[in-house]
Amino acid sequence: MTDKPIDFAAERDKRIHDLKEKRLNEVREAFERALPLPKGKKPRGGGKKKR
Repeated sequence: MTDKPIDFAAERDKRIHDLKEKRLNEVREAFERALPLPKGKKPRGGGKKKR
């Protein structure tokens, strides 16, 4: 058998990235619950300017 050596540094980087991504999603969900963004309506441009 010719097993490839495991690159522990790369595996660790992937794991850390996954943990940070999970934490980011948790924080994002908490913000969405606390401050829900209005959906549907898009704000219009500035409109007519007065002189």
